[in-house]
Amino acid sequence: MNLKKKVISEIKKIYDPEIPVNIYELGLIYDISIINKDVKVKMTLTTPNCPVAESLPKEVKDSIMEIKEVNKVDLDLIWDPPWDKSMMSEAAKLELNL
Repeated sequence: MNLKKKVISEIKKIYDPEIPVNIYELGLIYDISIINKDVKVKMTLTTPNCPVAESLPKEVKDSIMEIKEVNKVDLDLIWDPPWDKSMMSEAAKLELNL
């Protein structure tokens, strides 16, 4: 399995506490780039006032760091474009009956 797939599989273990869908399927991860085992993630939250605004990015970073091939993780929290339901995967929409 390549490193990007491993990173995605770790991210899929993390759930938004308010929605029973993992943050990858929710569309909160905008970009994952990997250069020489350094992982850069661009992610957002469902709202800027999200109760997990502090803990969720740290959880993402910590879980990616669990992968032994990863040297470091840079995580950028971005608000543009703002998240909306259209960014969810089909699986997530089905799960939530949208």
